[in-house]
Amino acid sequence: MPVDTCDSARSSRVSDLPATTPEFTVVTSISQLYIDGTWVDSVSESIIDVLNPATEEVIGRVPQATVAEVTRAIEAARRAFDEGPWPTMSPHERAQVLRKMADVMEKRRAELVDLNIAESGSTRALAEYLQVGIPIEHLRDMAERILPSFEFERGVLPTIGQGIGQGVVVREPAGVAALISAYNFPLFLNVMKVAPALAAGCTVVLKPAPATPLEALVLGEIADEAGLPPGVLNIVTGGIDAGRELTTNPKIDLVSFTGSDTVGRLVYEQAAPSLKKVVLELGGKSANIVCEDADLAKAAQSVIGNMVTHAGQGCSLLTRTLVHRTRCDELIAMVTAGLGMIKVGDPAEPYIQMGPLISAEQRDKVESLIASGIEQGARIAFGGGRPAGLGNGYFVEPTLFVDVDNSMEIAQKEFFGPVGVVIPFDDDDHAVRLANDSDFGLGGGVFSADTVRALGIAKRIRTGMVGINGGGGGVTPHVPFGGYKQSGLGREWGAAGLEEYLQTKSITWSAARG
Repeated sequence: MPVDTCDSARSSRVSDLPATTPEFTVVTSISQLYIDGTWVDSVSESIIDVLNPATEEVIGRVPQATVAEVTRAIEAARRAFDEGPWPTMSPHERAQVLRKMADVMEKRRAELVDLNIAESGSTRALAEYLQVGIPIEHLRDMAERILPSFEFERGVLPTIGQGIGQGVVVREPAGVAALISAYNFPLFLNVMKVAPALAAGCTVVLKPAPATPLEALVLGEIADEAGLPPGVLNIVTGGIDAGRELTTNPKIDLVSFTGSDTVGRLVYEQAAPSLKKVVLELGGKSANIVCEDADLAKAAQSVIGNMVTHAGQGCSLLTRTLVHRTRCDELIAMVTAGLGMIKVGDPAEPYIQMGPLISAEQRDKVESLIASGIEQGARIAFGGGRPAGLGNGYFVEPTLFVDVDNSMEIAQKEFFGPVGVVIPFDDDDHAVRLANDSDFGLGGGVFSADTVRALGIAKRIRTGMVGINGGGGGVTPHVPFGGYKQSGLGREWGAAGLEEYLQTKSITWSAARG
């Protein structure tokens, strides 16, 4: 599917290619970095080919920024924070710019949806609602609800001692923020970091995942049109070297990273010598507890949805199903029947319900874990291979494992693919022990007809988020997002996300002397 990320007014920043060029299936592609409010050519000789994971065709090319170019972006952000107007603007003034960014994104919504489908492999429904729709809502929420009501300054009670003292507690921007995002929800993750950072008054260097840089670079165009001052938002590409520069450079005050727990530990380690604040949103192996009194039809829909949504490439997806032993066979039968109806293929087609994994490398990882499950004695109740009739693209069948012990690798490691496991339990205490027997603690679910019972179970699970009987009916940018244990540090979304980009300062003075 052709995806045009730029219009004719932006052609000077774009590699224009005829539609018949055999190397490309897209006619235009952003081909510059966004530094200090301008589009700049990279001196790098390394080029990132952006592939459509459903077709394996090149849909764009961007330069892989050099370390010197990343440093230049950091210096631009530092200068914009230390000397520019953005940190000293009122929350109302910053909110106006964020609202304009949301307006520009809304105007380009259809284009962004098509780009997301081609770049990340999302189905159209997922792209329209979660990948693009929620980021627009989050920008508006930050501009129209959170910033106007957030207490950036509050007075403190007078103190009486040798005299009478007064003071204020001030919330100030943390400084220059390095934002490093993952490939699975590119625009969503970028905006969920950029919006609170800008709202707080920080300046930003954003580095997207190498597999999905286009949706990040589009934010530079959106910032331009919305009137964001130069240097406030900088966008660079790159791999390990670029990431290391962002996590170690002393001019960076805060690092926010979304990705695997393995890389998250490296980020934490690299940021430690300069004592940067670090926000980590990492992996998960979340448990979905299905009690004996649960609505099994609804629970089965949840199990299927958590397996096939974005081909299982979501850190908070509930991929460990813990079901009461008396209902285990019944639930498995319902889930396998439902999986048999899932249409897998190119998500550019409107009837497709599950698309590809992001890359051949990720598919290899998923297939390796599937093989380990078989070797350790688990049984595949559905799937396990590659879908028939799909010669191109990084596809794996939805795969359900049964006869699983919670100690198995497939029950402990994150697949980041469309694979779920079913584990029986005997009573609520057993279910809680199984749910908590994990290095991760990001998401969770409880299905029970007794909501008081479900709430009690939810409170005992060591995880950052729990949905009862399916949760609140959709994704909301208002509630905190984050996890316990190896699932990360800090929170994103809403007012909690804004808090991460602020420092607290107390200012006191003498009102009267004794």
